[in-house]
Amino acid sequence: MPNTKMLAGHARLPNGMAVSDLHETLTVTIEVDHTYGVIVWADCTLATDHAQSYLGNLLKGFSLRDGIQLIEKEIENHYYGKAKPALLAAVRDAYKQYQTPHVVK
Repeated sequence: MPNTKMLAGHARLPNGMAVSDLHETLTVTIEVDHTYGVIVWADCTLATDHAQSYLGNLLKGFSLRDGIQLIEKEIENHYYGKAKPALLAAVRDAYKQYQTPHVVK
């Protein structure tokens, strides 16, 4: 059994985006090391493989034990697209999942 947990966060996408034709919400999944809270991988339902891979690489290595502020700043400073508010909201939602007692021990 792996020493990781899978977290999922969701947020509503703005109208007028290509991906919003397929999905009404943006989903961000985060695989996190259970012992240290470090993000091993992240993925999302953004429209292109490039954007999905970029997010994974951007978040990889951050520890959720340090809070969400550094991750939010990283997204703010490096992602420029209409989905930014939804991306931030979905990451915050996934972080809420991390904070639940059955995940953090």
